Amino acid sequence: MSRIQFTAFLLLAFFLKAGAQQFEQGKVSVKDLTQKTYPPDSTAAAAILYTKAKSHFVYHDKQGFSLVHDYQLRIKIYKKEGLKWADFKVPYYVGYETLANDRVSFSSAVTYNLEGTQIVKTKTNSEGRFKNNVNELWNEASIAMSNVKPGSIIEISYTHQSQDIVAFPQFDFQHDIPVAYAEYVTEIPEFFRYKPTKIGFGQVESNAKIVNGFQNFQNEHKQTVNLNFQQVNSTYTARNIPALKEEPYIDNIENYRLSVAHELEKTIFPDAPEKNYATTWEGVASSIYKDKRFGDELKQRGYFEPFLQPILKNAVTETEKATAIFKYVKRTISWDKYKGYYARNGVKKAFESRTGNIADINFILIAMLNSSGITAHPVLLSTVDHGIPVFPNRTIFNYVIAAIEIDGKQILLDATDAHTAFNILPMRVLNWTGRLIKPDGSSKEIQLAPQTPSRQIFNMMAKIGSDAKVSGKLKVVKTDYEAQAFHEKDAGLNKEQYIEKLENRYNQISISDFSSDNTADVSKPVSETFNFVAQNDSEIIGDKIFINPLLFFTMNTNPFVLEERQFPVYYGYPFQMRYNINLEIPEGYVVESLPKSVKIVTGEDVGSFTFNINNADNKIQITVSKEINKAIVSGAFYEDLKEFYKKMIEKQAEKIILKKV
Repeated sequence: MSRIQFTAFLLLAFFLKAGAQQFEQGKVSVKDLTQKTYPPDSTAAAAILYTKAKSHFVYHDKQGFSLVHDYQLRIKIYKKEGLKWADFKVPYYVGYETLANDRVSFSSAVTYNLEGTQIVKTKTNSEGRFKNNVNELWNEASIAMSNVKPGSIIEISYTHQSQDIVAFPQFDFQHDIPVAYAEYVTEIPEFFRYKPTKIGFGQVESNAKIVNGFQNFQNEHKQTVNLNFQQVNSTYTARNIPALKEEPYIDNIENYRLSVAHELEKTIFPDAPEKNYATTWEGVASSIYKDKRFGDELKQRGYFEPFLQPILKNAVTETEKATAIFKYVKRTISWDKYKGYYARNGVKKAFESRTGNIADINFILIAMLNSSGITAHPVLLSTVDHGIPVFPNRTIFNYVIAAIEIDGKQILLDATDAHTAFNILPMRVLNWTGRLIKPDGSSKEIQLAPQTPSRQIFNMMAKIGSDAKVSGKLKVVKTDYEAQAFHEKDAGLNKEQYIEKLENRYNQISISDFSSDNTADVSKPVSETFNFVAQNDSEIIGDKIFINPLLFFTMNTNPFVLEERQFPVYYGYPFQMRYNINLEIPEGYVVESLPKSVKIVTGEDVGSFTFNINNADNKIQITVSKEINKAIVSGAFYEDLKEFYKKMIEKQAEKIILKKV
């Protein structure tokens, strides 16, 4: 499934008419308190019995309309693992430039327990309520509920107030625990037009009606003014929603949480021109470029010009020039761990202090490349942990990289990470697509997912002993993203730590004479060589030896175990694993049987598995190749992918059988 098709699926407004369900706070029954498990999911540690919210407008004579979002939740705790829901947290935004900070306040927090036959109610006082600064953009309100234990029911009410009317906070029908009933009400005056967008998978029902609305407020003369208008009241409901659970090969689980978002499209006020807020991706990119923290920073040159010629003194071709500049910026300027597409400290200060945020560093890279005669452009993107863009808006982007073109080939660069190379980006940015922007404000969408497979190649020469132990020599070569994965996860380990990790990874083998090459140069393949002894991948039964053909590389567990899956399968990049194994048969034994050679393929060129085996004289040669050719695979392909892994595992479970003569 293409990204366009997938986004279209996410945007599908599958809203059906339905009526709201009545729940009252404080009306907790003995039956609810004595319930031991959640009926639709007996494994649930807790469940949301209902979650309700309402978004509505209030008017002030000075600041105009603002938004109030009221929330109510009732949560049943079944097991001690569910007690974490008693520490309830609400993030809210404080990073506005012209608006007042959002505010969150808890109006009610009550715990219900059954003591004997009596329902005991415990209120959480102000000592259990906290507000914390998360970072320069976000704060967090939290509450620690009192007297909570397995069997308790907690009820929480809170209000979120915001002057930001461009987008409502996303309302989540789905949570990490199951939800019995969820209801979201919006009351939108006729002056506003919003586009509701369904995200995730599952059915949301809705109805809408036009009613009379009003606002009372005091004007500048302290007189009460009545403002009457029509408004659209909408109700969105969902029932029996399963818990959203992490699964193998998912980019960001938040991309698939069943929810509804609202984006402001236009305002229509009496005696005022209609104002459009809806925009295109091109419009978003253009407005970002025009900001002085973006376009103006890219134009600056003087701060680095004295350094440029020494950097390029040995570079002749465009590739050599780009490589020299890229390595210089990576080596000399450290990332301060702040993301963003606007310069934080400014490029001149970042260059002088040798530290900056994502934009500071990659703007320096882009400017230096352009000054050297290599055309470079910024590329806006959203990192994997930030989510997939659902509709055009400035806040969905949180990162910027560089794009150049040499000999007709586009190359993506990120100088903020020591483990990157040409067209090898950090895994955190491999999130579907980005948007390349040019100085004239034009832009285009580009693919971030790599197209060329990264490889791991394993070459083994080994002997099978009469005691069934296998000893030999192994050489491993890792390229591109497989090499980068080594640099990110393992390059910081000392030799002893890394050997111990390999021994555990490879089914408790014993390793000696370990050596490696190119572990410091991320642009080259990583190579490792070592001797090994393996004793857990073969066994003697009677006068026969049974051996796993792939030895300690054997895959035993299928990562895909669900009956069905709607989420895409995210690998991050295409890859190939190739194993060339030569086994010498012990003296006094012959081959009784070998697994048959086979090739297993999926449809649509998603994956393939090739297993070839033969023997000549006292040698067994095994060649195995496993390939996944897509960085992201549609959830619609899940059954085929699950079956593909099943067949691979079954083939690897077949044994080589040697018989004593």
